[in-house]
Amino acid sequence: MNWTITYYSPKVRAEIDALPAGIRANLLRLYDLLTIYGANLRLPHSRALGDGLFELRPKGKEGTGRVFYCTQVGWQVVMLHSFIKKTQEIPEHELAIAKRRLKEIKHGF
Repeated sequence: MNWTITYYSPKVRAEIDALPAGIRANLLRLYDLLTIYGANLRLPHSRALGDGLFELRPKGKEGTGRVFYCTQVGWQVVMLHSFIKKTQEIPEHELAIAKRRLKEIKHGF
């Protein structure tokens, strides 16, 4: 059975769709892998951040993007937040957005 990709909100979908073309193209390839492997997709494509939060790591000529996601019962992957990475570390405010949305999904807010 394949995993299904959904989005936290229409705003998250729009943000992901607005990523630069090269990063978005690589992300679509990663989506294909994600629908097959789900939570088992690992480095260099995805990395577990703990507590059920993961990051996809799309790259393009424009730079590197990050798309945070979680998995749910029923073979669903939920995209939570995206941004263009400009530093070595994940900016704390970007991670905080993803963690808050993950908490809302887990607790049904």
